Amino acid sequence: MFQVRIHGRGGQGVVTAAEMLSVAAFAEGRYAQAFPSFGSERMGAPVVAFCRIDDKEIRLREPVMEPDAIIIQDPTLLHQIDVFAGLEQDGYILLNTNRSFDALGLSDYLSDRPPERLCTLPATEIGLKHIGRPIPNVSLLAGFAALSGLIRLESVIEAVTKKLSGKMMEGNIAAATEAYNLIKARMEEVKHA
Repeated sequence: MFQVRIHGRGGQGVVTAAEMLSVAAFAEGRYAQAFPSFGSERMGAPVVAFCRIDDKEIRLREPVMEPDAIIIQDPTLLHQIDVFAGLEQDGYILLNTNRSFDALGLSDYLSDRPPERLCTLPATEIGLKHIGRPIPNVSLLAGFAALSGLIRLESVIEAVTKKLSGKMMEGNIAAATEAYNLIKARMEEVKHA
């Protein structure tokens, strides 16, 4: 079973991201489960959502305490809560920022982790460019698909088409495609470094 924990703030599409990730996995014939965990349910408050993906039926219902991957939609959470709690040593980290891990002061923490499983992505900027709103969730899902190889870009796009329509759908598909290609290019750089 592959477990993902998504951290963000209310209004950033954290819960929707977990739902779309599960829909993308389901589109590939896998079992998936997505659910949120709310503290205070208001705009801007920290929100966590979870997704589990497996090739067999999932019976667990508790929060993901030891994720295989963490997607962080808001970098300001890095200094408020322990977003990395329970992350497997070889786990994936995808962080929404246009800054490097070094610039964020995370290089010591990440130094013994596989660099091919760590990536930053300017998902908010990609969202603004393609949908006109600072919503990073779809860009991060596509980036996660490129980083992990767990799901395909086509499956993320299928999830987008089931959730959205019109210009929002078109903009999110463009954002997903750009994010996916950006992460793929970065992973090639890491591989050849």
